[in-house]
Amino acid sequence: MKIAFVYDAIYPYRVGGVEKRVWELAKRLAGEGHAVHLFGMQFWSGSRTLQRDGVTLHGVCRAHPLYSKRTGRRRVLPPLWFGIRLVIPLLREKFDVIDCQNFPYFPCLSAKMVAAFRRSPLVITWHEIWGPYWFDYLGRAGSFGLFLEKAVASMGGVHVAVSETTRRQLEGINRGRKPAVVPNGIDPVEIRDTPASPVHADIIYSGRFIREKHIEIIIGSVALLRDEMPALSCILVGDGPERERIARMAVDMGVSGHVRLLPFFPRHSDLIGLMKSSRVFVLPSVREGFGIVALEALACGLPVVTANHPANAARDFAVMGPCYLSGVSVEDFSRSISMVLQGARPEPSGDLVSRYSWENIYRDIYYPFIARLAGKS
Repeated sequence: MKIAFVYDAIYPYRVGGVEKRVWELAKRLAGEGHAVHLFGMQFWSGSRTLQRDGVTLHGVCRAHPLYSKRTGRRRVLPPLWFGIRLVIPLLREKFDVIDCQNFPYFPCLSAKMVAAFRRSPLVITWHEIWGPYWFDYLGRAGSFGLFLEKAVASMGGVHVAVSETTRRQLEGINRGRKPAVVPNGIDPVEIRDTPASPVHADIIYSGRFIREKHIEIIIGSVALLRDEMPALSCILVGDGPERERIARMAVDMGVSGHVRLLPFFPRHSDLIGLMKSSRVFVLPSVREGFGIVALEALACGLPVVTANHPANAARDFAVMGPCYLSGVSVEDFSRSISMVLQGARPEPSGDLVSRYSWENIYRDIYYPFIARLAGKS
């Protein structure tokens, strides 16, 4: 088969859940001899086309900063330009399947046009639905984002959701749509073979420092718990526009001695090791299309406290492991964190690790799904 993946950011030049998913699936397809092409912005120097692990990477246009330094929001022009520039290179070859990631929408319109012209099956993979959140994000201008989201949800082709939460939200936009669910995964070998870090933390968070993650709830919880737990330690891993505000907040609340802010690790195994040496993973996010880092924490045997919010897909893990749902407030999170820290650490769930291994997801769900679309099953 000849498969094209479309997303403006490419792993490992950009690290995120979407980038990781595309790469894990692409390299497994390539490893079985399929011709796999990944179309994104050119985050590397030199030739616009290069090979990595059997996957052909196409730098459709020069990489531009995806987020505004001033507002921390996703910029509009880079994905628009990427979508425009995508048409010609994607047209050059005939693909058995084109798998385009739903956000930031503009590339979906280009992929749809090329798929129709080439008569190639088109898959739109949905990682999250924003819905009314667009107005929180952009104010009145959010109506344009909401329009694009609904337009892409109404497009022809096969639509896939990465979680049950995202599937339900997608059906809410287009009630005639019956999307399949192809979840994200984890690497059980990496989790099994990575030793615990010598660095210890009671509380750990990893992810982007953005408003909807509500990292300030973690800082507030540390401030509430420090009297009963004077040695309480917290590590926040990640980068983003809210990082400086969170650092100032830790100082202002007098907990800077309890909280360390670390950048994203160059090796993912370093995060796995730190989760193995920590006591609770805290994710106060109110917008998660899947919550892969929470799943990795559970696979490490690390209890998770996350927000009981309808747009937080990490809630889905509560039926599979020690994932505790909390109200979205400092008081609620601090109570849940205290309860977890006073209990015994559970053993990792072997069923959860097996169910969500990338290898099983690829072999049992994604490959049969793609092969049927390509007429190769």
